[in-house]
Amino acid sequence: MVRMKRGQRMSGPLRRLLVPEGMTVPLGCDAVSVPARFGQLLLPRLPRVGCVYADGSRWWLLVPSDSDVALEWPAPAHYATGAVVPDAPDAPGLIHKPDGTLPYTPPIPLYLALCRMTGTTPVWSRPISA
Repeated sequence: MVRMKRGQRMSGPLRRLLVPEGMTVPLGCDAVSVPARFGQLLLPRLPRVGCVYADGSRWWLLVPSDSDVALEWPAPAHYATGAVVPDAPDAPGLIHKPDGTLPYTPPIPLYLALCRMTGTTPVWSRPISA
């Protein structure tokens, strides 16, 4: 089911977030977007922040590919396979570049911080129903 969902195309122009020159993406590249008001509160809660892009209303954080497998990213976050920004006239601009060659924000701390900010229980902590 996850694979089918990941393969769906969105309508409108698609823009990919570009990794800065000199950085490598050995694990592939996806992105998680959050409303800008969340972004400003989120970054101080993370142990490491990778590349962050902004378009005015949303902030986009690069994560390794498949960081959505077995996770339900809490609303209002949006998971973007391939770091593709849907329906954007222009690609968001880079507002943070980490030191080093890897552009990633670690997905598990990002997921947990978003769950905490949104009052969402992480998927592995939810009760199992029969």
